[in-house]
Amino acid sequence: MLRENIKKEIDKLDEEQLKKIADFIAFLEFQSRQIESSHPFWQRATPTERAREFREWVSQLPKNSPSLPDKATSRDTIL
Repeated sequence: MLRENIKKEIDKLDEEQLKKIADFIAFLEFQSRQIESSHPFWQRATPTERAREFREWVSQLPKNSPSLPDKATSRDTIL
């Protein structure tokens, strides 16, 4: 209902008024991007998005680096 009423009102506007509406919409989009970017990714992302981001990060790690020897994680060597 509201959408239809707004469409009817927009059809009545002249070019200058439409430019003001377009500027206002651009401002709202800019403002929402600013708000979104002010929160860290981990706070605004869904668990699925965080998991995908983590997997992408892991896939970029070097695959030929040596792993720790078993002795490094042995209970006997932990101080």
